[in-house]
Amino acid sequence: MRFAHVRRPDAMSEKPVEVFFYHLERQPLERVLPTLLEKTIARGWRAVVQAGSAERLEAIDLALWTYSDDSFLAHGTARVGHTEHQPVYLTTGDETPNGARVRFLIDGASAPDYVGAERFVYMFDGHDDDAVASAREQWKAAKAAGCAIAYWQQTESGRWEQKA
Repeated sequence: MRFAHVRRPDAMSEKPVEVFFYHLERQPLERVLPTLLEKTIARGWRAVVQAGSAERLEAIDLALWTYSDDSFLAHGTARVGHTEHQPVYLTTGDETPNGARVRFLIDGASAPDYVGAERFVYMFDGHDDDAVASAREQWKAAKAAGCAIAYWQQTESGRWEQKA
């Protein structure tokens, strides 16, 4: 598969699209994703979370409402409506109705062309051999496309450390 060098959506910038890989080993996705989404929203960005299955999407939907006793993350799906107003939009497809700058790819979802966002974030379970193999393939594709790539792994203390 051949990819052209991918650039940010705004033609004035020469910075390549960023692709981050988060290797989950110590905490489950339902615990890590809300924190990363909060940081995204705090930057003034919107996000899309693209799941590999409708079942996983429903689990994430529930997790974002209940992950904290004193907080929740406002989000929506096509079923809820008002998609253009959602700070976090959940989907199994490649649409971006909320103008998101960041796309989180979970549970086998992929972005073969790296278009439509400034940052793509692959989150994968390090205890799942298929997920690790898929992440390696996505790494190769992102590198071939000329994206700026970063690999993050969780330390024993729970902090994220950039490894590559």
